[in-house]
Amino acid sequence: MQLWTRRQKVAAMSEAIEPKPAILLVCLGNICRSPMAEGALRDAANIAGLNITVDSAGTAGYHIGESPDPRAIATALRHGVDISGASGRKLSEEDFYNFTHIFAFDKANLAGIKARQPRHGMARVALLLDVLDDSKGKPVPDPYYGDDSDFEDCWIMVKEAIDALVANLSQESDKPAT
Repeated sequence: MQLWTRRQKVAAMSEAIEPKPAILLVCLGNICRSPMAEGALRDAANIAGLNITVDSAGTAGYHIGESPDPRAIATALRHGVDISGASGRKLSEEDFYNFTHIFAFDKANLAGIKARQPRHGMARVALLLDVLDDSKGKPVPDPYYGDDSDFEDCWIMVKEAIDALVANLSQESDKPAT
């Protein structure tokens, strides 16, 4: 039998009311944009001291179990983030219950996510760049068929959105409980 302190009970009750943020980042194959964003978000959340869950997935199962594209790994490393341990996976029905937010990188993947969304799924689904007032509705272009500069451009766009997301989550976590 587990005995909980009053503080533990209050923390458990408040998490049940306001669940810990859980962010899923979804692109097509889960080897370029979404693993870079996952790494950027893990890093930014760690620096900000945020307690969040972060993962990434693809709408297609092309690269299940594979590491990110070597160019994505190299780009993230240039920015101090190691994503080499990431492993491709496909979006699942459980993701709509296990995550509070699911972010897509373009409208085609957003449509694919929404088409799979169960009726009672709890996750809020949106484009990643919707967190930026001046980029609402815009995609993060897929760098897969490009070169190193396309991966760098992708990182810059993703990092800007991730920084805004972390700032929003930090503000929400600083709000007093009601």
